[in-house]
Amino acid sequence: MLTDELKTVIRDAYARIKDGLPGFRSRSAQTRMIAEVARALSHAGGAAVIEAPTGTGKSMAYLIAGVEVARAQKKKLLIATATIALQEQLVERDIPLYLRLNGSDAKVALAKGRGRYLCPRNLRMAANSLVDSGQMGLGFDADLAMWSKPPAERDKTVLHRLTEAFDRHEWNGDMDAAPETPGDMLRAMITTSAGGCTGRRCAQFMACPFFAARRAVADADIIVANQDLVLSDLTMAGDDDNWGGVILPKPDDTLYVFDEAHHMPNKTIDRGASDVPLGVAVRQISRLGRQVHAAYSLTDKEVIAKLTLDAGDAKLQELSDALEDLEREIKLSWLPDPAETEPMYRGSLGQLPDTWVQHATSLYILTSEVHRWLTAVRRTVTEMSEGGPTQEALSRELGIALERMDRQVRTWRAWSSDDPEHAPPLARWVTLSRDQQFVCHASAVSAGALLRAILWDNASAAIMTSATLSAGGNFRGFADAVGLPDDAITISLPSPFDLSAQARLEVPALSALPDEREQHAQAVTDWLAEHLDWDAGNLVLFTSRAKLERVLQRLPIDKVRKVRAQGSLGKTQLIAEHVAAVESGKGSTLFGLASFGEGLDLPGKLCETVVITQLPFAVPTDPVGATYAEWLESRGRNPFLEVSVPEATRLLTQYCGRLIRSETDRGRIVLLDRRVVTRHYGSQMLKALPPFQRVIERTS
Repeated sequence: MLTDELKTVIRDAYARIKDGLPGFRSRSAQTRMIAEVARALSHAGGAAVIEAPTGTGKSMAYLIAGVEVARAQKKKLLIATATIALQEQLVERDIPLYLRLNGSDAKVALAKGRGRYLCPRNLRMAANSLVDSGQMGLGFDADLAMWSKPPAERDKTVLHRLTEAFDRHEWNGDMDAAPETPGDMLRAMITTSAGGCTGRRCAQFMACPFFAARRAVADADIIVANQDLVLSDLTMAGDDDNWGGVILPKPDDTLYVFDEAHHMPNKTIDRGASDVPLGVAVRQISRLGRQVHAAYSLTDKEVIAKLTLDAGDAKLQELSDALEDLEREIKLSWLPDPAETEPMYRGSLGQLPDTWVQHATSLYILTSEVHRWLTAVRRTVTEMSEGGPTQEALSRELGIALERMDRQVRTWRAWSSDDPEHAPPLARWVTLSRDQQFVCHASAVSAGALLRAILWDNASAAIMTSATLSAGGNFRGFADAVGLPDDAITISLPSPFDLSAQARLEVPALSALPDEREQHAQAVTDWLAEHLDWDAGNLVLFTSRAKLERVLQRLPIDKVRKVRAQGSLGKTQLIAEHVAAVESGKGSTLFGLASFGEGLDLPGKLCETVVITQLPFAVPTDPVGATYAEWLESRGRNPFLEVSVPEATRLLTQYCGRLIRSETDRGRIVLLDRRVVTRHYGSQMLKALPPFQRVIERTS
């Protein structure tokens, strides 16, 4: 309940921020956001979606309202973001500033997943393996070896340095702050997933950085986490048959703020997706069989979970045979097109051939049985009192095997289950990988139903915010995508900048449209060569790597020398070189893909022209989007107008947002796609964009 007393507390907190920050300027959009965040979070089950353009000061707005409402209700405030950069900004700058100016001693914690922390057990095993001559893994059977191949000298050096730093308490085990950066293979060895972790039964439990961080989270008043971790927690079965509260505070004790919330629909869908590479799965079962033999031998058990070792072997063989049977059936039913780079068979409206479904039904039963048995086998191993290094290795490997088996269970359940009558079907498809591996996939096509269950109907209150969530103020697409309650607040705040005076949107009279691939690439090249100020700072955005490279190949060599293309270097180094070149007066132009169109901050002279080469429509071959589009069509709806155009409009607005980052910025946005002029949906997209000055050239 937003009482008068709480309103006064929030107003006083805002006043202290205003008085304590030199040069602070009051903005009506920020004060409106504070009020709406407070209103949503103070009501049980409150929900809001707030679109807050660059410059609104949204992080301070939700802190002012969120911290005070959480304190009044004695709840936790959990802020979930999509990027490490924003998490670090909140933890290192924004939250400490807010607390200092308000004289608060609230405890703050940064929550990360297990994979971002050192696993001391795995570190010990990896370090010990270097001094053991057997299999580089303490002399174990190859199936328990730490190293999949002999370690390089650098791996040995880094491993020694990390071990030394951790033992001397010079490093707390946060992998993002490691004194040496391990390669991918070594990092995977010295971290762990949930499946590979034995929790309190681990001898290294009290020294574990992940559990130390988790204790800090439990004690914190304000928690900052990434969206993936929050979704992971919310999709775990908690106490009393509710969702969440397993690795983060219980949802009904938590006020959620999802910043960068435009990522939430896709992240939620990805969270529930699963796949099984059939050939790999068969090989993994063979390896698993040898590990299970080691477990029965180590524990000296004849029967585990009512299965003898021989019966368990038979069950694994039955599963292996069933996987090979499905692979043969797929080969008989589907002839991949050899002209396709990555051939795909997608079930129309999610429906697969009956014979495939029959095999999947059997596989679901088999994998469920193996999963239950394997759980018992691993528990028997981890509960041993004196198992030594072999016990630790087996616990790790069996845990990882359980995670793989869980993916199989979820995939075969999805393939064999019926879809609800009035909801979108699951997407179900098969791909043939470059190494000729059949991979079976399943995924939800909409995040709405899942987010309703795990978040909106479960949390004490929640808000979502970002600079671009609507299509010109229309929230229907985003609301459907996240399952937003009907009574939720939806607001699109105005930009604090004078965009009509600061920026110009140009649509040149190009002679070719993007569907004319070669002609459009040439037209883009010609425009860039002739009309771009190559002595300034520029950003050119492409929707595909192929077109980026096609344009780069056609540019005059003197222009190419001033281009810094995404993928040629790491993003951080690429931007650093761009900044250095612009600041030295040499000029620099960044060529980037979608990730450069979101979250890139290049103020002032660093970016005076943003060129958008093509409207960012989704790839039509995406099986999740294609299945959802089919379902909408089956109901007499238009997926292009309902989904594709609003999403492309949102992305286009996001790309335009790379230009004006402050009140003093000036520049132009150039859209090299005449479809905004020639297609019936184009006027709708242009109308939805911010109020830039428009310059639309006429074709002769």
